[in-house]
Amino acid sequence: MFDGPPRTGIPDLFDSYGEYQRLLGQMVTAGLIEDATKLWWDVRPSARFPTLEMRICDMCTRLHDAVTIAAIYVCLIRMLYRLRMGNQRWRVYPRTLIHENRWLAQRYGLQGHLVDFGKGDLVPYSELLEEIIELIREDAEQLGCVAEIEHARDIVARGTSAQRQLSVYQAAMDEGADAPEALKSVVDWLID
Repeated sequence: MFDGPPRTGIPDLFDSYGEYQRLLGQMVTAGLIEDATKLWWDVRPSARFPTLEMRICDMCTRLHDAVTIAAIYVCLIRMLYRLRMGNQRWRVYPRTLIHENRWLAQRYGLQGHLVDFGKGDLVPYSELLEEIIELIREDAEQLGCVAEIEHARDIVARGTSAQRQLSVYQAAMDEGADAPEALKSVVDWLID
């Protein structure tokens, strides 16, 4: 649903922070936005802090899950920084392919498949997760968060909060609840 408004989804590829600043300045000058907080991309530079914000996730209902996602994100950023400082490059894939994987993730969740761009084939999310864990392991070791990134396997095994909420809703409906009562069951589960 959130892909409908402007300035959402995958951002443009910027070769430098200055290039991003120029685009932002053009948008503000043209009166399209007030400031950088009106960019709702999945990933964006923070308007207030020297960080890169990830904005693609739903809210986690388990603290450890949120910590895991944050740890993976920080490790990915550190890995990219480490490669850059080592004068190494990483592959940049077409936005079309990234959009396709994004859509597959939205549509099928953790139980689905994503395109492994290196292999050029659909693979289960769980296999890609293993590749990500190995890719960022060195960074997780340096940051002291190996256990946190490995917890991602538990999330895949048991499912996400969204999957559980759908299950609670469906169970209530199967027991004869109407839609408002089933939604109340979901809220009760979230509170618990």
